[in-house]
Amino acid sequence: MTALPVIIDCDPGQDDAINLLMAFARPDRFDILGVTAVAGNVPLNLTQRNIRLLCALAGRPDIPVYAGCDRPLIREPITAHQVHGPEGIDGMTVGAPSVPLQPQHAVDFIIATLEAADDDGVTLVPTGPLTNIAAALSKVPAIASKISQIVLMGGAMREAGNFTPSAEFNILVDPHAAEVVFGCGRPIVAFGLDVTHRLLGLPDRLERIRALGNPVADAAYGMLSFFNRFDSAKYGSEGAPLHDPCTIAWLLRPELFQLKPCNISIETTSPLTVGHTAVDFWHVTTKPHNARWAFEVDSEGFFDLLTDCLSRYGGRGQDM
Repeated sequence: MTALPVIIDCDPGQDDAINLLMAFARPDRFDILGVTAVAGNVPLNLTQRNIRLLCALAGRPDIPVYAGCDRPLIREPITAHQVHGPEGIDGMTVGAPSVPLQPQHAVDFIIATLEAADDDGVTLVPTGPLTNIAAALSKVPAIASKISQIVLMGGAMREAGNFTPSAEFNILVDPHAAEVVFGCGRPIVAFGLDVTHRLLGLPDRLERIRALGNPVADAAYGMLSFFNRFDSAKYGSEGAPLHDPCTIAWLLRPELFQLKPCNISIETTSPLTVGHTAVDFWHVTTKPHNARWAFEVDSEGFFDLLTDCLSRYGGRGQDM
């Protein structure tokens, strides 16, 4: 099987970190052209640093890292330090990364990479606010034809919001960017809270990760243990929902998820519901489908896959 060319756009965040570690573990499946950082869970100076730390931890200094937009297109920035901690990836050792930051702006990297690609040549995997992707599409609309698909984490339907009553965090941070992306005309697969809230980091699942005993799994266990503390208290559950790794999990094992073609519209103006994803699940409007919405997941199969990815590191973890 030929490795899939991908650009991962993210804002680590422990769940983004786990997503990256899953992708980094499978060079047989993913040709990672670059990882781009966006402001979101924590500010840009931390998200780009965190990506570089994770590249070093996973023994993947070959993957270029780019810093992108440090604020949403229009709105004031929002962060989630209360969830992820002051570093964004609290639970693992944080220091000065050995992997360099590329000088090119992430938006320019995305544009240049897509311009050089064949039509339908690159899969985008954004797991934070969609600012970088929207900025690239707005700057050079012609690059849309080079995008094979956009596999993203964001939104909510039946689960309502996790940062406001109506909105999931990634969409809330930059709803105007989300509006651009969902309107770009390219195939989109969207993983929202409807499935991520079924993927809980329960103690027995985390124990399986801890038992792997390699440096990457140890870091993953530490991050997930820290991540659990906020959402476990918030939701009254034994573990926190694991959001962003749905994207890489689906690319590796699509049979774990059930998807439905829908129209997804983004609320950008209402003070009460800004960032809301209006998912037309039952096709009650005449709006055309613009995404496939994930609504079911095999949670045990997902954690089997996560554990398998982390087991592949063996002793490959490196000094940061």
